[in-house]
Amino acid sequence: MAKGEYIVSLDIGTSKVRAIIGEPAGNGINVIGVGSAAAQGIRHGAIVDIELTVQSIREAVEHAERMVGIHIASAYVGISGNHIQLENSHGVVAVSSPDREIGEEDMERVLQQARVVALPPEREIIDVVAKEYVVDGLRGIVDPRGMLGVRLEVDAYLITGSRTAIHNVVRCVEKAGIEVANLVLLPLAASSVALSPDEKKLGVALVDVGAGATSVSVFQNSVLLGTSIIPIGGDYVTHDIAIGLRTQTSVAEKVKLRHGCASLEQASENEKFKVPRIGNNQETEYTQYDLATIIEPRMQEIFSLVRKEVEKMGFVHELPSGYVLHGGVMSMQAAADVAADELRAPVRVAVPEFLGVRDPSFVNGVGILSYVLRTHGRSSYTEPVAAPRSPVRTGGGVFTRLKDWLRDFI
Repeated sequence: MAKGEYIVSLDIGTSKVRAIIGEPAGNGINVIGVGSAAAQGIRHGAIVDIELTVQSIREAVEHAERMVGIHIASAYVGISGNHIQLENSHGVVAVSSPDREIGEEDMERVLQQARVVALPPEREIIDVVAKEYVVDGLRGIVDPRGMLGVRLEVDAYLITGSRTAIHNVVRCVEKAGIEVANLVLLPLAASSVALSPDEKKLGVALVDVGAGATSVSVFQNSVLLGTSIIPIGGDYVTHDIAIGLRTQTSVAEKVKLRHGCASLEQASENEKFKVPRIGNNQETEYTQYDLATIIEPRMQEIFSLVRKEVEKMGFVHELPSGYVLHGGVMSMQAAADVAADELRAPVRVAVPEFLGVRDPSFVNGVGILSYVLRTHGRSSYTEPVAAPRSPVRTGGGVFTRLKDWLRDFI
């Protein structure tokens, strides 16, 4: 990746749309720009209004552009949801080099071979991820580059998604004037910054407590073994507060962020605040303890459902590394303590260590940057702000096929 090139990620969430600009720095990445906008047209992680979503994306991207002084022409876009499925696949190729040394081209060919599977017409391959490579029968190889061999195989899994859901995401981003460089599965992206190699190897559940939904992903032996979505998240806490305090939802959200505490034991009766009652201008005073009586039961329910989901996936007793949680609601006081009590396992809250994004809600956006740098090794295209707004076309392979399919709808 040349100097002056950038990677841009786009995290389209239920409550926020975030555009993050990063540049390579040694073996890692520096976050140099962040744009954020309130998400509209999205419910429970799914797009329900194209125009409102496009407006939110534009606002977030323009915010990031102004911060850094460049024009964003393309971005890597995070995707998740219950429509995502993982399917095992296998690819085999002959090593092409005359000296039998395995190179980047051989790895790309064997991954492309793993893509050759029959899929229902309503599904599309988003990505293919190698579990392990096999060189002339020798298994357990993580990176075969530079090794000598005649036959290269890969055990991989295909990440597939609903064509309709993919179409909606791509359409929104492109209508906002941004070219989609590629789609990135959010649990994989988040794992690149939220999880340590040991956690992924021993067994860990990565939990993203979002606003409209909670995603649960299990990693073991450094491989994503399963992912699932629970249709409940931080917005439910806000809704409970609005009903309990008889106030507007916007006021309830502010109260949650400023005074929220997930545990009755740790809530203070000395911390007081006032909220306007809905329907009149009268303000009523409450304490943090009063607020915790509303928040704690809902947080307990969320983490109880997470545990049940992991049990359903068959991993509850095989997670030595416990649970790593992220998402905006995990910034709340005592949220991790309530999670540990309900999950009955070690719990850690993941926070990106980058200036300007030290918040659990930025794990997905920063994770996309890290994942792309590690797996794709190429950047999104950016231009100076003064440049004409003409997106640079990128990508190929499966994404070219996806675009061909999308043309039928446009």
